[in-house]
Amino acid sequence: MGGTVFSSQLLDWWDRHGRKDLPWQHPRSAYRVWVSEIMLQQTQVKTVIPYFHRFVRRFADIDALAAASEDEVLALWSGLGYYARARNLLKTARICQQDHDGDLPQTPGKLAALPGIGASTANAIYSQAHDKTAVILDGNVKRVLARYLAVPGWPGKSSVHKQLWQAAEGLLPQDRGADYTQAIMDLGATLCTRTNPGCADCPVNRSCKAYGSDSVAKFPARRPRIKISKKSFQMIILTDKEGKVLLEKRPPAGIWGGLWSLPADDDGTPLQQRLGLEDVNLRPLPGLQHQLTHVQMTINPLIGRSELLPTGVEYRPDQRWFGQQEWPHLGLPKPVRQLLETHLESNGT
Repeated sequence: MGGTVFSSQLLDWWDRHGRKDLPWQHPRSAYRVWVSEIMLQQTQVKTVIPYFHRFVRRFADIDALAAASEDEVLALWSGLGYYARARNLLKTARICQQDHDGDLPQTPGKLAALPGIGASTANAIYSQAHDKTAVILDGNVKRVLARYLAVPGWPGKSSVHKQLWQAAEGLLPQDRGADYTQAIMDLGATLCTRTNPGCADCPVNRSCKAYGSDSVAKFPARRPRIKISKKSFQMIILTDKEGKVLLEKRPPAGIWGGLWSLPADDDGTPLQQRLGLEDVNLRPLPGLQHQLTHVQMTINPLIGRSELLPTGVEYRPDQRWFGQQEWPHLGLPKPVRQLLETHLESNGT
């Protein structure tokens, strides 16, 4: 089937059943599309929507975002994960302000040169913001095309990705670029799902090779199994006489890069020795499990009071004391926020 017929059937379906009430569609601007596309990388729409609302309410445009501190941006991102995305948003906003007259560039090549924006995301922004036809290959679209064309192999593999990209180019319509981009993403998100796909209702099922050969479940091939490492470490909830808690900023690279965290010994350094707390009475708290893509964490928290570090005095340049009205507004890793909300608020500290 030619691309014109595929796109025509897909757009007819989308006109009747597509998602037209997503917050970044009203109003639709390059800035709002960009923010949404970065948030949607490896994250589902239903999870993104409340974060998107909060983010654009605080940072309405590139100028507002470029003027923000990293802490402000990470605080609004807290809990969404993959925090490099938030840091790249801030970097890109500042580059746009400096080099592109305060706007996102309007070509895919220049967009893809910005931090955190690859070829597919650049095309998604270009297509939706300017109503242009362009190839996108997010996870949903890869699944649609792998099934439609019965493309073997894991889509994350370079050769398979290249094959899907070329195939996607051949299916593009002549116009309605923004609608088509949303339509093919919607097809993957709502019908051509990973499990229990609604093939009977699919607008292109008659020409879908996987459906026609009763082999939908075989496509796309699964990602090779990821080796999950296990990591066990301590975190300390240390409060002073005013109830402020000691937090330290994580290094820019690595797990939870740039976020504020409870002091931890995940780098192998003895924690109590590093903080000078050998003589402080620390009480163990129930362990906490936290799963990242490649790491299964077991966090063994301790809690205690210390008068060794006076209020307002930084123990190290990357450490600060935060009061009850301050730390809830910081960018915190999900397990750290959980520990603080459970053990500080419940204790009335």
